Amino acid sequence: MPNHPAAQEPPTRPADAPWENWPPKQLDLTTSPKPGPTPAPSGSPYHVQGRNGRATRRDWWGELLLVVGLIVVTVLGVYVIGMILAAALHAGPAAADSDQVFSSPLADMALQLAALAAAIPAVLVGVRRFGRRPAGTVSSVTGGLRWSWLLRCVLVALPVMIVQFGLLLVWTGDEDGAMSSGQGFPGWPMLLLSLVVLWTLIPFQAAAEEYVFRGWLPQLTGRVTRSPWPGVVLASLLFALAHGFGEPTGFALLFYSAMWWGWLVIRTGGLEAVIALHTANNALAIGLAAALGELADDSTAADAPWQALVLEVVFTPLYCLTMARLADRHALASRTP
Repeated sequence: MPNHPAAQEPPTRPADAPWENWPPKQLDLTTSPKPGPTPAPSGSPYHVQGRNGRATRRDWWGELLLVVGLIVVTVLGVYVIGMILAAALHAGPAAADSDQVFSSPLADMALQLAALAAAIPAVLVGVRRFGRRPAGTVSSVTGGLRWSWLLRCVLVALPVMIVQFGLLLVWTGDEDGAMSSGQGFPGWPMLLLSLVVLWTLIPFQAAAEEYVFRGWLPQLTGRVTRSPWPGVVLASLLFALAHGFGEPTGFALLFYSAMWWGWLVIRTGGLEAVIALHTANNALAIGLAAALGELADDSTAADAPWQALVLEVVFTPLYCLTMARLADRHALASRTP
């Protein structure tokens, strides 16, 4: 038989030299993204921005407790800082039983506004931590304040509030000494200083109240109910109670306007329109108090007379319906893009 050469094994491939595998291949991390804030699905209205599929029932309670706790801590913290400054500068009130921190009504009013403004970061931190969504979704459905829309809102809100305040002053006049309870005109230098300080703080104070009562609370409630109205009603009631117990007409005014404002936020998909109106209202009210020397007066909107309620019944829906119409005209997003 013929002799055949034995089959030879194929030569093994030599091991790659170390430099042949350089640079090393990058790992594909797209299949396991790092957890982060998740917005609500496209088409979600404002009040259900918390329904992003990430937050659990435990997160709901965590967000509630964290936001409330942070609001209390930040507000008290601002007041503690104010008391330390008042003591260090010997600027406290002369009376030991006074409710004021500073003897100056201007400084005391500025402290109150700054304390309320501190609620904004409390809301944003709570939403981001336990809501597991972008904090900007409290501002609007687009994930942040829409600045051009906010400017349009200011241009409408300011003249509306000027007319409303003007009619109220003409209607009430000097009734019950309402216009003569203060110390009178403080002089131009003091008035200008007051306006600069207070008008700088008022937008943040007004925005903070809107972030809490028209933003966070309805969205927190919207995680357990599909309808926006339970959250709007609850937030409106708490908003009225937060201003204290005054006249029944004042409570009705606050609750009525808050209900309209809550509707407007849902309708326009953001807080811009109500921030503008709230800021204009407070700027005029506090500016008038500064001009009349009434900054030390502790009355609030809860003490509003019946004439103010009548005007509110007319002007609040007028503004809200106007802004809703403008939102349609400018194709403003009212749902998550």
